[in-house]
Amino acid sequence: MRDQWTCLTDQQLLDQCAVDTYRASGPGGQKRNKTSSAVRLRHAPSGLIVIAEESRSQHENKARALRRLRKQMFLKIRQPFPPESAPAQALLQSLQSRGWKLRPKEADFWPAVGLCLDALAVHEARLREAAASLGTTTARLVEFLALEPKVWEQANQLRRHFGHKSLKAED
Repeated sequence: MRDQWTCLTDQQLLDQCAVDTYRASGPGGQKRNKTSSAVRLRHAPSGLIVIAEESRSQHENKARALRRLRKQMFLKIRQPFPPESAPAQALLQSLQSRGWKLRPKEADFWPAVGLCLDALAVHEARLREAAASLGTTTARLVEFLALEPKVWEQANQLRRHFGHKSLKAED
């Protein structure tokens, strides 16, 4: 389901959400407390909830909340592994050919995170098996997971769930 939801257009994804707007609290001047610019999205099919309230523009906050919702889907929703869809297979091949050199700002980063976490979940958070199924080394997989703190946290949550020790961040 995750791949279907994350491939939807912004409007299609919004149509699946309950959208709440409210007045954000905190600093920001007089206008901040007069306009309902903060946005909360509740994605009913997945149960995920995200908020965005940084901007004074409701439009900007809605776009930011949609990006956060997609990220949360890749972080929290697990799918079967190995992936059967052609786009997921193409992404896996691309990652392998690039030597797993991918940064968080790149479009393929969050889908790649989803694949890695799916592999970890299927292999009960055993890094060696997950890395092998992804066609990479344990060191590269750990390096990739460490690129983004939320990904690292989710990987450790999976490890604890399956009774393994948390991974330690290198200094």
